[in-house]
Amino acid sequence: MTVLGIETSCDETAAAVVRGGREVLSSVVFSQVPLHQPYGGVVPEIASRSHIEKLPGVIREALERAGMAWPEIDAVAATYGPGLASSLLVGLSAAKGLAWSLDKPLIGINHVAAHIYSVFLSPEAPEPAAVLPLLALVVSGGHTMLVQVAPDRSCRVLGQTLDDAAGEAFDKAAKLLGLGYPGGPVMEKAARRAGGTEAGVVFPQGRISPGNPALGDLQAELCFSFSGLKTALSTHLARHPVTCEAGRDVLAAAYQEAIVGALAARCDRALGSASYRALAVGGGVSLNGALRERLAGVAASHAVPLLLPLPRYCGDNAAMIAGLAAAGGGVRGEEAFLLDATPGLRL
Repeated sequence: MTVLGIETSCDETAAAVVRGGREVLSSVVFSQVPLHQPYGGVVPEIASRSHIEKLPGVIREALERAGMAWPEIDAVAATYGPGLASSLLVGLSAAKGLAWSLDKPLIGINHVAAHIYSVFLSPEAPEPAAVLPLLALVVSGGHTMLVQVAPDRSCRVLGQTLDDAAGEAFDKAAKLLGLGYPGGPVMEKAARRAGGTEAGVVFPQGRISPGNPALGDLQAELCFSFSGLKTALSTHLARHPVTCEAGRDVLAAAYQEAIVGALAARCDRALGSASYRALAVGGGVSLNGALRERLAGVAASHAVPLLLPLPRYCGDNAAMIAGLAAAGGGVRGEEAFLLDATPGLRL
């Protein structure tokens, strides 16, 4: 099955063609980072307008790079949530229009599920069936959660952030430190310059009280909280203003350590609580070198492989959308045409 995938859940306009769920024939991403940099974060109205302007050309380029004509496309897939409502509407509406006019099946895809599937978009990656059940960490600007993926590919959220996502925490810290946007890459670069936290600065990793009413059915020991981390950095800067690059780098290193430590600790705890065959990590923050190194150690300590996406599939992209659709995932049939953009969609 060859699928055209469309992804517009936030600020990346993307289209891709994937055959058989694993063979990526093309993947085109138009990044809006320069549009949002002046504001230090994503502006929803700017994002949706850019999607409207750029998506037709991105789809054409994806088909051209794949060397495909419309009759060779078996289905059209698109993200319908979670994400920004106005952004989701652009991609989903385009996919509905294309599928209807071309008499092709439409497949609605959950963005978070696609991030988990992204680890399989590599010739070297194992077949999904060979590593299920697995524990997945989805960590990005909008999501931070631990997910159990069963042998039947059903997903159960074990824990998630109760406030800020890890990527959002990086963005906010970078803004406080005057390092720029997006925060993840610049914070990692600054932390690397520092070479560690020799200055003795330690930030909290955020612990959740078992009695927290926001938990619901989630396990407190597997949930995250990063809002206090941002507050701790802000308070530190108010008391101890930094006046040089070296000072900022040390704070970036300490801040990154708090995030990486929290993510690794929860993964370690979850892997020890049940029998898994792999640890998979997806989302934009999975590009972070310190996190990759730490999680490699965690996975090794539990004798399971660490599955990571290729760098080009860590951030938002349409290859993961088309891939999951071609592999049999998503909402199909007439029900797909009734889907609406669902910003708060759950797994």
